Amino acid sequence: MTYLSDMTPGQKGKVIGCMDDSPISRRLTELGFTPGRPVVYLRDAPLRDPLEVQVGHCFLSLRHSEASLVAVEVEE
Repeated sequence: MTYLSDMTPGQKGKVIGCMDDSPISRRLTELGFTPGRPVVYLRDAPLRDPLEVQVGHCFLSLRHSEASLVAVEVEE
């Protein structure tokens, strides 16, 4: 298990879930970060924040602080 913020561009994985019960975690769940959903880390911004990910068919930009709340299982 790792966190979305620890992935590198091009890596794929599956969402395990959000790690706390904060309003941000609940919002991430509403946006599609639910267990079992495929996730692809697409790219970083020039200063590495925010990052762009694809969850299912949606493309999202997240801060690293938000991405650190999402646990993922990286595909090898």
